[in-house]
Amino acid sequence: MPRSRLAALCLALVASVLAAGCGNDAAGRRSLSLAPCRLPNVAMAAQCGELEVAEDRARPEGRRIRIFAAVLPANTVSPKQDPLLLLAGGPGQAASFLGPFAMRLTELRRTRDVVLIDQRGTGRSSPLSCDAFAPRDDDVFETDPLPRGRDCVAQLRAQGVDPAQYTTTAWIADVEAVRVALGYARWNLWGGSYGTRVAQEYLRRHPERVRTVILDGVAPPEMVITLDVWRTRAAALTAIFDACANSAACRTAHPDVAATLDGIEQALGPTGREIDLMDPSTGAIERRRVTFDIVLAVLQPLTYAPETASLLPQMLVQAAHGDFGALFAANPMLSGNLAEQMNAALHFSVTCAEDVPRIKAGSDARMLAGLPTRRLALQSIAVCGVWPRGRMPGDFADAVHSDKPALLFSGGMDPVTPPAYGAQVLQGLTNGRHIVAPGYGHIVSVHACAPRLIAAFVDAAGFDKLPPTCVAHFENSVPPPLWPNRLGPQP
Repeated sequence: MPRSRLAALCLALVASVLAAGCGNDAAGRRSLSLAPCRLPNVAMAAQCGELEVAEDRARPEGRRIRIFAAVLPANTVSPKQDPLLLLAGGPGQAASFLGPFAMRLTELRRTRDVVLIDQRGTGRSSPLSCDAFAPRDDDVFETDPLPRGRDCVAQLRAQGVDPAQYTTTAWIADVEAVRVALGYARWNLWGGSYGTRVAQEYLRRHPERVRTVILDGVAPPEMVITLDVWRTRAAALTAIFDACANSAACRTAHPDVAATLDGIEQALGPTGREIDLMDPSTGAIERRRVTFDIVLAVLQPLTYAPETASLLPQMLVQAAHGDFGALFAANPMLSGNLAEQMNAALHFSVTCAEDVPRIKAGSDARMLAGLPTRRLALQSIAVCGVWPRGRMPGDFADAVHSDKPALLFSGGMDPVTPPAYGAQVLQGLTNGRHIVAPGYGHIVSVHACAPRLIAAFVDAAGFDKLPPTCVAHFENSVPPPLWPNRLGPQP
């Protein structure tokens, strides 16, 4: 190679290295040391670190906790300086379990980091650990959390932990501290379910640190989680029954699904019955006392995804004939790792501070009147009678107003954050767009071409580049057909 060309090549390489170094300003400002680590169900290594903060920021000299953060680096030596931050749901889910979703964001990760931070009290961020709420195989058969809640509070206090400090407000302060430690001037927010509450509250407190916002499964600040979800879940179940009545195939096989559920209640009686159930993980047959409350509790998560919702009529018919196997085997508490992802103690720290105090006297009785799940709801609310209660700002439940670019997703079959909630939040977001997917359930972003929509929106900080065919896919989606029986051809 001629010397002149070699010199030019060397100069080009030096220039590219310098450009890469200059382009990665965040790394230069970073005070948090990162090292390779592994996230659940993610093949590649992430860069992870822990930031120490005060458990109670009003007492900085008191107990310290550690906040875990993971960065999935962009696939470039010179990433954009505004990463995407994923805010998990629950409340109680650890963001580190969102790694598989982050890995699907391939187009976005060509130019941007994706950051996952475990909320304080979850995952690897000083989890609220108590034996009382440790995952157990028979969790699904216990519907009253009050005894375990009382034991958990005692155990946490014995560890020197103050459960009242694990609120959304404290979490917002942690997120901001991690942003500073990672060296990012601002970031794009993605929040799912309860994570949309966090994203809106962060936007309220730190608007200058937000470039764009994506809300999926939108929870308005006014939403009272511990009360409102029971009403919307009941509506979703009724919608499934109505869909069966409007489907010739399903109606022929199951003329009255609501009556079938009522028949199960009568057959189980007020105290339940002993029933043989197959453990879906081992195949062993175990004899369990099944009450109607347990059946209702098992039904709730099956309405979150259209795929399992479409099976409910047939599952209920089988249960009415004494075969509860399919109903229990499909429950994610038994067949998945949901219990590992969620921290029940953190759930109560958040909801007992932010939701239950907003239940006005008598409103619980009015809103729950006539719901079969009324007893389940009241048992959950009762835990807050023994749980230490944190504080929230006076404007916490007020609508958030912003002109930041905001993309909202709602599933038409979502049983907890229906599209009406997204429309409500959109009123305060003057630069927002709401995509409703009638054929999808709770959380749309993980499905089909949604990662392309997210990448296009974040890249442009607007809606002009959203792929029209992808938008149309969701907006024209339809629920899957109900499954009328186990062997016959489907409509």
